Amino acid sequence: MPPLNALHSASDDPNAAPTDTIDVVDVAVIGAGPAGLMAAEVLSAAGWRVDVYDAMPSVGRKFLMAGKGGMNLTHSESAEPFVARYGKRAGAVGQWLRRFSADDVRSWSHRLGVDTFVGTSGRVFPVDMKAAPLLRAWLSRLRATGVRLHVRHRWLGWDENAAAGPNHLRFATPSGERQVRAKAVVLTLGGASWPQLGSDAAWVPSLREHGVSVAPLIPANAGFEADWTPHMRERFAGHPVKSVTMTLPDGTTRQGEFVISEHGIEGSLVYAMCAPIRDAIRSSGSAQVYLDLLPDWSAERVAGEVARPRGSRSMASHLQSRLGIAGVKAALLRECLSRETFNDPASLAVGIKRLPLTLLRVRPIAEVISSAGGVSLESLDAHLMVKALPGVFCAGEMLDWEAPTGGYLLTACFASACVAGDGAAAYLEAHR
Repeated sequence: MPPLNALHSASDDPNAAPTDTIDVVDVAVIGAGPAGLMAAEVLSAAGWRVDVYDAMPSVGRKFLMAGKGGMNLTHSESAEPFVARYGKRAGAVGQWLRRFSADDVRSWSHRLGVDTFVGTSGRVFPVDMKAAPLLRAWLSRLRATGVRLHVRHRWLGWDENAAAGPNHLRFATPSGERQVRAKAVVLTLGGASWPQLGSDAAWVPSLREHGVSVAPLIPANAGFEADWTPHMRERFAGHPVKSVTMTLPDGTTRQGEFVISEHGIEGSLVYAMCAPIRDAIRSSGSAQVYLDLLPDWSAERVAGEVARPRGSRSMASHLQSRLGIAGVKAALLRECLSRETFNDPASLAVGIKRLPLTLLRVRPIAEVISSAGGVSLESLDAHLMVKALPGVFCAGEMLDWEAPTGGYLLTACFASACVAGDGAAAYLEAHR
């Protein structure tokens, strides 16, 4: 089996001499992440010659990085709650998912020879939990259908002096600038998270200059900063906080777990609540969330246990023996409640069930899992073609939508790529 970066054309040779010729291709897919490779698969299956271009030395780098902790492909929950995970963009993403659903993701993986299973959380994984075997099988199949991948090709935008319109492309390569004239273009350039893996948002100025509306790229699935004391930061960074609920001021509540970080909090529960917390910080300068440290206990039971006589025991020992609160949960109580509140049984009981935690800042976009913002869906038609640039389609994370972790991100990237691939195939057929 060839290495992951072996699918390329002769033009990728860094010692090759620059050429003044213009390559003519059926369709250029720019970006070799999951969305780009899926668009290439759809177009190749429709009978078109596909060339995929990527700035990095190898393909699917973010895909591989995301799979290091276990390749979460999609989620097994039913369609209605699945679609609701996309928040304000649920209507649009729901249409994409009609084309390629969570079940289709699993079938696609199985056709590549990689079986899947559903974990206890409902998330879907390859049986070996790894991304690399899946990517290898995928690249092998793409290569067999004639898809050509050109690595180390950084897209520079369009040739403004060409009469060929928006499909006359410029690339920086190790051997100099290369020009490509494509009959159709699919852009799958990613957002702005993990720029070291290729998603650096360098495409934003080019699209804006051509009249495409691009919403500012902002962190999604991000951690948040809290004003921890040195003790909390040094003693408990990295500790999980399990089986809690988080409630926003508007009453939105989710149960799960998160992790104390050096800077604040992160983890699956935080990511699920990221958008409203982020938006509250943007509008008010900070956000307050409320933690229920014992969600399976009633407020009355907590109050009764806290109020029991403790004799000569400290309050910390009392909480551990009567309520099982110790370690990081006990530290959170000390961190977020005043000394007077902590030592008053009635007030402490309230704090255990509704502990206020102030979040000050979202973590920088370069280190978060994904980004929100991007190409406005209103700038695109139903086939994800840019209205201002006929023949140019967009898909994946560069579009203006977001979702929590759990397989929702990857599924929507695949689904949007299928829609854009179908649209590009129809465009090519109409302009044959």
